[in-house]
Amino acid sequence: MRIGSGESGGRPADPPLTPRGIQQAEQLADWLAHERVDAVLSSPQRRARETAAPVARAHGIEVEIVKGIVEYDVQADHYIPVEEMKANRDPRWFAMIEGRWTDFGGDSPDDFRERVVQSIDEIIGRFAGRRVVAVCHGGVINVALATILGIDRLLWFDPHYTSVSRVVASRDGVRSVESLNERAHLEATRARRRS
Repeated sequence: MRIGSGESGGRPADPPLTPRGIQQAEQLADWLAHERVDAVLSSPQRRARETAAPVARAHGIEVEIVKGIVEYDVQADHYIPVEEMKANRDPRWFAMIEGRWTDFGGDSPDDFRERVVQSIDEIIGRFAGRRVVAVCHGGVINVALATILGIDRLLWFDPHYTSVSRVVASRDGVRSVESLNERAHLEATRARRRS
């Protein structure tokens, strides 16, 4: 889905999920339905909320909105999927990978990192000993995992839509990445739905 500059009337672009995105959100909910989930958190952006809703519904809990896990370009008046920007060699693609996020209405990388790290720390503190699903965006995932892994580069991998990355936080503050960019659920649940 492309929402170009001006198509949102000068307001921040906040598009819904595509039909494929809706299907993937349902597949994610099916996959996680058999796991213990104590809380479902979501970025306030619409596509995150729409992804979180089926997961929360499958566990009989409400989605909690967490402003701190919103994407770095939340104030931009356009939304163009990353793969489309990359394929078209859009100048915003180069600005994004070079960390010039303010060029297209985004937060500065330092401000974004600070916000994400603080939000993740707060989530871990609030939900100690519990399992949380936090639905957010590619930039947030990159920064959160880069911080744990000690990677300086903020955008260092391409999270797949509706992928799962798992983080474990111990009581003594040690954090570990248990998995990165899981996508098996998209194939496994698709096969189950066909049969």
